Amino acid sequence: MIVPINFHSSQFPETLHAELLESLRTRRVNHKFHYESRRQARRWLAIHQKYSPSRNDPTCRAIYEDAFAATAKHIQTPAAHVIGLGCGGGSKDLMLLERIRKLGKMLVYSACDSSLPLVLTARQKAMKLLDVRHVHDLVADLMTAEDLQRIFITQTTGNSTRVVNFLGMIPNFEPDAILKRLSSLLRPKDMLVFSANLASGEDYRAGVEKILPQYDNPKTREWLTTFLTDIGVEASDGRLEFKVEEDESGHGLFRVVAWFEFENERVIEVEDEKFSFNPGERLRLFFSYRHTPKTVREWLEGEAIEVLEEKIAHGDEEGVFVCRKA
Repeated sequence: MIVPINFHSSQFPETLHAELLESLRTRRVNHKFHYESRRQARRWLAIHQKYSPSRNDPTCRAIYEDAFAATAKHIQTPAAHVIGLGCGGGSKDLMLLERIRKLGKMLVYSACDSSLPLVLTARQKAMKLLDVRHVHDLVADLMTAEDLQRIFITQTTGNSTRVVNFLGMIPNFEPDAILKRLSSLLRPKDMLVFSANLASGEDYRAGVEKILPQYDNPKTREWLTTFLTDIGVEASDGRLEFKVEEDESGHGLFRVVAWFEFENERVIEVEDEKFSFNPGERLRLFFSYRHTPKTVREWLEGEAIEVLEEKIAHGDEEGVFVCRKA
């Protein structure tokens, strides 16, 4: 069976090549390069299955069910357009679609991610519930595809509420940049449902330190170092270290950062360019921000995004926020 897939120019080979070169020049790897291949996607899904609180903590799964039920009740129109922005494997998008469907609403779903394997996975899950005519797909880069708003408008049916599902994504973007981008994609009265990894307890930094094992583990190490081996770095060339750091934006947020420190000299060749890494040099592979409910609300206020409801898991390590653009 032939399945046509929509590719945005932001994910064309020449664009990806330029972004890879920029990642190596700046020693800051764009997170999208951890999800590109089928092998990377499979390894990420395995990590999600093993370590995600939503998969392993019944109370955490319950907050998603509660948040999606609340979202569905806020939809007053006869139809809804659910956009899985950074859809991942699409499991949670499907949960929301099922909730809205139970209310008798007409549904349209758009699966959008920078990873082709993940878009295909989410698309197939949605087609178990919806007719193929009501399932859209888009492989695109959220931060650089400037015409996403126009594309989504063409997919939205008349007299419908648009719901942007942005789950598990916020931690991997710089706070100011992703908030402005999300705000630009939301029309007045559009809904936004997003999840945030939280730090529990009164001591914010200690709460972040507590969850380090969710990152510093064999499966995550294997996933992150897939990027390195694919560009010609050997495991013996250095060591991968996970640290808790305060962010550079001045918001007072903490994040988990994965650094690869070279212990041997390594020259990486990408077509016609060479990048030399000397012993002691570091390459930032990954970061993940941790919030608190308070930092989330303060963060959203600047873009007139109102939190309608928030659902916090037992243990305070994950929260789902149901929001609306004013």
